[in-house]
Amino acid sequence: QVQLVESGGGLVQAGGSLTLSCAASGSVVVINVLGWYRQPPGKQRELVAAISVAGHSNYADSVKGRFTISRDNAKSTVYLQMNSLKPEDTAVYYCNAGYSTRMAGEYWGQGTQVTVSS
Repeated sequence: QVQLVESGGGLVQAGGSLTLSCAASGSVVVINVLGWYRQPPGKQRELVAAISVAGHSNYADSVKGRFTISRDNAKSTVYLQMNSLKPEDTAVYYCNAGYSTRMAGEYWGQGTQVTVSS
């Protein structure tokens, strides 16, 4: 089992920045990929960014150039630096652990709300 705990969400004005963190615990040695997904109000959950233990990353087109994913393997922690935030980035952001940078794995965090005001 893998447990994921997110932090760092909140309310920010458009154009602002936020950094999300997700700490993994439990059977972390079996996890190759850590990623972030989001679910806007009334919409389906979607990939934001994911990164492998080797540092290979994948981003949604809508966040390329604005968001940066990184990880600290020693701390089993993944970060999402979000810059130039837009109101359409408003969503619940979920940390995910799995084996692919293009498909969600089976482990999810509880989610953290990010609200961008215009």
